[in-house]
Amino acid sequence: MPPFNLTSLTPATFILAGILGMEKSHIWISIPFCSIYLAALLGNGVLLFIIRTERSLHQPMYLFLSMLAIADLMLSTTTVPKVLALFWFRAGEISFDACLTQMFFLHFSFLAESVILLAMAFDRFVAICYPLQHAAVLTQSAVVKTGLVALLRSFCTIFPCIFLLKRLPFCGHNVIPHTYCEHMGIARLACADISINVLYGLAVPFAAIVVDVILIAVSYVLILLALFRVPSRTARHKAFNTCGSHVCVILLFYIPAFFTVLTHRFGREIPHHIHILLANLYVPFPPLMNPVVYGVRTQQIKEKVMKVFICPKSRLLQE
Repeated sequence: MPPFNLTSLTPATFILAGILGMEKSHIWISIPFCSIYLAALLGNGVLLFIIRTERSLHQPMYLFLSMLAIADLMLSTTTVPKVLALFWFRAGEISFDACLTQMFFLHFSFLAESVILLAMAFDRFVAICYPLQHAAVLTQSAVVKTGLVALLRSFCTIFPCIFLLKRLPFCGHNVIPHTYCEHMGIARLACADISINVLYGLAVPFAAIVVDVILIAVSYVLILLALFRVPSRTARHKAFNTCGSHVCVILLFYIPAFFTVLTHRFGREIPHHIHILLANLYVPFPPLMNPVVYGVRTQQIKEKVMKVFICPKSRLLQE
């Protein structure tokens, strides 16, 4: 029996089906998604601009926050424009290589964001538990190295998925019942054993995320223990307020992600279109909320936004 010609069994294009059963509502669904995406672009863009232009914010906490904003922009921009094209113009066709590229950057940005959240938790841990050593430990060099670690770990974790998918033959099945490309959605179209894809795609990225969550939890347990020993109520309140912003961002990132994964794996009774709606909502929602949380709860950022955007307008009105 001759070996498979894998090249000929690789489809030229995939078809993204959208939200099956709700095709007539695609236009209406696109309105909130487009609004959320544009607001996320604006919010993260303003955040990056403020941190970039204000030298007083060139501190580890805000540098990590700028990394988070970049990861948020990558996460949402990787998928939402194509989703909107599908909803508005029924442009569901996507080339095989473009689909793999979208899949890579989707999972890559998610894992990178998880590392950044862990780095932010470590920054708060050092600042509260070892304040005298904070400047020596969290230098700009250490922040840059942390960013490189986030990129390297995410790349090394997700890049093998491309080869795991490229090795699979696809026997004419090219319709993905989703609005964007993700690893298992592509793998399930293959006419071959995908047990390696299932094992790697579930175990390796999930294990990396779980390790990050455990380390973040340990950091905040130690932070809470340290705060309860602080005699000054004012200092304790200030530390709680600073950590509260980060905790909100962590919850906004991990809870929808775990909920989406768990309902996809175990919620067989939940209708398929609900799975797809949740998966789509997860992509732009944290990028929308992160700038709002930090803008509202972080006094320094709020003051800089007022200074940059509101004070010049008031001066112009006075003139």
